[in-house]
Amino acid sequence: MTMPNPRSHTPGEIAQKFTAHFGTKPEIYRAPGRVNLIGEHTDYNDGFVLPAAVDLSCWVGVVPRGDRKLVIYAENYSEEVEVDLDALTAWVKRPSAAYPVGVAWALEQAGHRLRGCDLYIAGDVPMGSGLSSSASIEVATALALLEVAGIQLDRTQVALLCQRAENDFVGARCGIMDQFISCHGKAEHALLLDCRSLHARAIPLPADAALVVCNTMVKHNLAANEYNNRRAECEEGVRLLKTAFPAIVALRDVTSAQLEQHRQLLPGKIYQRCHHVVTENERVLHAATAFEKGDLFTIARLMADSHNSLRDDYEVSCRELDLMVEIAGSQKGVLGARMTGGGFGGCTVNLVEHAAVEPFVAAVGREYQKRTGLKPDIYSLEAAEGAEAVVPVPGGLR
Repeated sequence: MTMPNPRSHTPGEIAQKFTAHFGTKPEIYRAPGRVNLIGEHTDYNDGFVLPAAVDLSCWVGVVPRGDRKLVIYAENYSEEVEVDLDALTAWVKRPSAAYPVGVAWALEQAGHRLRGCDLYIAGDVPMGSGLSSSASIEVATALALLEVAGIQLDRTQVALLCQRAENDFVGARCGIMDQFISCHGKAEHALLLDCRSLHARAIPLPADAALVVCNTMVKHNLAANEYNNRRAECEEGVRLLKTAFPAIVALRDVTSAQLEQHRQLLPGKIYQRCHHVVTENERVLHAATAFEKGDLFTIARLMADSHNSLRDDYEVSCRELDLMVEIAGSQKGVLGARMTGGGFGGCTVNLVEHAAVEPFVAAVGREYQKRTGLKPDIYSLEAAEGAEAVVPVPGGLR
């Protein structure tokens, strides 16, 4: 099995497609997706995460208009949508444009008056894969809209407004991780992000290992509702634990020892959710130290423990994810494997020795297809820089 090449767009190609569709030459912006090495479902609990931006991006071409309309062509849906910036709350949501319109809404709600513009949006990040295609769309769109309007915001403000778009306009109660790493990613590094303070530290990734992402090719329908349910369960856990620890604000403030000491306060399922989050925060901090020390044995153990906790305590894995991790873990040269993203399908992330990548891809693809009937997409990715303005190169060579 060969690795597919999802990097199907270049700045020059986006410029050409924009011109063919709208008849003018655009400015172009790029924002990456991400893979999370460890720290799942901790971000909305004020916790710690260890994501890396990856070299799969959303591309946005933009040209200002003379009115207050957004005309959005979503290449991945082959659909054009028009929306009035003065009537965003009345817009009937369409899947093809919900994220970019949500970003416009969040910016306007924050007091930033936008200009109308034509937008051509094309994504390389596989949708529904757990690689955060939504955040890449949001961040690239935000940079484009802000530039057209002549508004300057720092990248953390951009990330927070994009998160608000997803939370309050689209209706997915995500934390800040995806938008933050899309804005602040650093090549060859992950970021240890404190989701409360938004302080981040660059963590070098092993030079002798690749990030290999295996897409299970499934996304179970209960994902969105269950995601919001898990967040509500965590909030209920905090409410109950406050009777013993009045000062806590989020599960980030609870230690494993405190949780065990007062587990009788929590119904069984609530305890399980809290147990995952509290122990996952500890795993993230240990993993960051292990990466800095080059301690690959500890990294592998922590990634395995993370997956097992997501499967057993948080109950967001599924048969296909568990199988993919099982198959990956039996291959030579694998330094760690776990599910990544919200769960119920999507992708696993694997640290694989460079020399073992090709046989890993072939063996995992063959065995997974044999046991599920599904042919997985498997990508060898690099940790990439965060969002940026891009100058198109004639002929699309960049």
